[in-house]
Amino acid sequence: MENLERYMISIVGEQTMDGETDRIEVLTAGKFIKKNDRFYIGYREYDEKNPNDWSDNLIKVDKNTVIINRKGQLGSQLMLEKGRRHQCIYSTIAGGMSIGVFTKTLENKLHEKGGTLEVSYTLDFNTDLVSENRFLIKVEEKQTM
Repeated sequence: MENLERYMISIVGEQTMDGETDRIEVLTAGKFIKKNDRFYIGYREYDEKNPNDWSDNLIKVDKNTVIINRKGQLGSQLMLEKGRRHQCIYSTIAGGMSIGVFTKTLENKLHEKGGTLEVSYTLDFNTDLVSENRFLIKVEEKQTM
């Protein structure tokens, strides 16, 4: 990806399991481009407990679909398509696991200079609900001094 680390990527994620909600917030430098009517958001995510452990994340966004690829020690690919359920692979320490992903809402307000992407979805294992999830990603050009 070009435009090395020219953008600030803000991610707020919430996961609700068994009535309890966990929230994460990430603010990091990243890459953002538009190519062939698709947007690409790239950033590196570090493990808080082990800063030497990281994953590279690439989010491909088009009108109705979001594909999140995570590469690192534990990789995964998540396919999010509004109103549809997909089987996705999650890597765990014990190996790969197939999980169902149903996208409830997908609101893409990205444009050439940044914007927002908001998605809510459920995860299920053997059709049993595991969690309700949502995230909001904001992309902004870094301010120059």
